[in-house]
Amino acid sequence: MQNHTTDNKQRRVEITIEDLPLHCPTPSMPIWNSHPRVFLPIKDTGEALCPYCGTLYTLKDKTSAEHP
Repeated sequence: MQNHTTDNKQRRVEITIEDLPLHCPTPSMPIWNSHPRVFLPIKDTGEALCPYCGTLYTLKDKTSAEHP
C-alpha cells in the first residue's frame, strides 16, 4: 500500500513562465490528488511548496520571470 502523503512530499514539478500564475492542484494532476486550489508565489524565489500536498514547484527559467 502506498502512502500518498509521503509520495506527494517527494513530488517535484518544473514549470515555465507560461504556466504562471501558479496554482495547485494543476489541471494535469489526477483527481485523487485534489485539494482546495491555492495560488503559490514563485516568481521571487524560483521555488514554491504546496502547503496541502507538499508538491515542490520549480521555475525553469527564473530570469524570464524577473524581467517580463
